[in-house]
Amino acid sequence: MVKRRTILKALAAVIAGAVLLVLAGWTAFVPQAREPGYEFVKAWGSKGTAPGEFNDPTGLAVAGDELFVADSRNGRIQVFDLDGSFKRMFGQPGDGPGDLGRPMNLTIHDGALYVPEYFNDRIQVFGLDGTPKRLIGRKGDTPGEFNAPGGLAVGPEGDLYVADFYNQRIQHLRADGSFIRQWGTTGEIGTGAGEFTYPTDVALSRDGHLFVADGYGDRVQVFGPDGTFSHKWGGPFAMNIFGPFQGWFATVTSIAIGPAGNVFVADFYNDRVQKFAPDGTFLTAFGETGTGPGELRHAMAVAVAEDGSVFVADFLNNRIQKWRPYQ
Repeated sequence: MVKRRTILKALAAVIAGAVLLVLAGWTAFVPQAREPGYEFVKAWGSKGTAPGEFNDPTGLAVAGDELFVADSRNGRIQVFDLDGSFKRMFGQPGDGPGDLGRPMNLTIHDGALYVPEYFNDRIQVFGLDGTPKRLIGRKGDTPGEFNAPGGLAVGPEGDLYVADFYNQRIQHLRADGSFIRQWGTTGEIGTGAGEFTYPTDVALSRDGHLFVADGYGDRVQVFGPDGTFSHKWGGPFAMNIFGPFQGWFATVTSIAIGPAGNVFVADFYNDRVQKFAPDGTFLTAFGETGTGPGELRHAMAVAVAEDGSVFVADFLNNRIQKWRPYQ
């Protein structure tokens, strides 16, 4: 009897220790929301080729009171007002100037629209009215070449920061496309700081920090204005451990900086958008799996307007959603 009690006490101690360990791990690696969430406002679009319809929307950008949408498989850009009313569109499938081969995450800078083309392995620049301006890059793995670029950011002087998806790197180029430097080793994936696993998008903060959506690395990496690694987040130790918990990711496909400097991340397979402080502190998340209002079937892209409204490319539902902070 005494031996049995001793065994039971030892077993209870082991179980208690395991529970405490799990709770400690949960507290350390699954943060709690620090802000109220967002409320669904409206959605528009369905699958098709007519104006206002989409076939795999993959990128978003806001300029003033207009929202630009990369309508990927239709090979075009559609433009709406911020309430979802169609205004115009441009582009067609192809590889010539003005044609588009699977446009991806969009960026607007100084009155120009920058479009990375996944199939055409280039960056194409348009006026906001749809006028083709110039082409940057070509297919390859040498400096200044691309293999399926997924997103980019533009610096104050017009420098380009490009997520070079299959080349496993971020390239920093001059406005004319000439090479300056890169982060990551060309063609090699990795989970260390400054290494990438199919990076999909980048964003620049006003103070010059570069935020990288390390796509299948399931994390965000941040580099300082001088290019040195700063910090990273996403799952335990940001080491390519994916999951559905807050602050974790299951493929990161788009990243955007809001007007207050916070970071919005499209969490593709978790069907949601997560919001963070610039240091990686989890703030809130919104979206859930489904086809109804406020539900998502893969959050592909995210953009934020000056009034704080958030737009999400609802990939498999072939629509755009608008959200706003709870008042």
